[in-house]
Amino acid sequence: MFKITKEVITAEDVIRAVQTGDAGAIVTFLGTVRNNTEGREVSYLEYEAYAPMAENKMAEIAQEIAEKWGLDRVATIHRVGRLEIGEVSVAVAVASPHRKDGFEACHYAMNRLKQIVPIWKREVWADDEEEWANPDPIYFEPKS
Repeated sequence: MFKITKEVITAEDVIRAVQTGDAGAIVTFLGTVRNNTEGREVSYLEYEAYAPMAENKMAEIAQEIAEKWGLDRVATIHRVGRLEIGEVSVAVAVASPHRKDGFEACHYAMNRLKQIVPIWKREVWADDEEEWANPDPIYFEPKS
């Protein structure tokens, strides 16, 4: 499962997608909206994505994981829209026979997501200033 959504994300969403009888480990990662960035108080975040491309890139990451670790049970969900402090913005789960590969693959998935998936984040600070961030400048600019 590779999905861009406006809905609330839970760990169970990605766990269900990868759970299988031969999994000795299901490693999950939840990225949440924190209340500060580099010492500045954050009011909220907004995410935008081009869903078809983003979901294809998520699937590409899963293929990389299959090639590198031989694991084929990967799920990634990223939320778009306005997110408040503490809300889950991204969830990743990887099922594996053993925990070591699961931890490594989950870590890899999240790092690659930040590198290649076209998702833009707008941080709005408490002083009403804002900034768009995109981890990889190869993608086009977000709409204003």
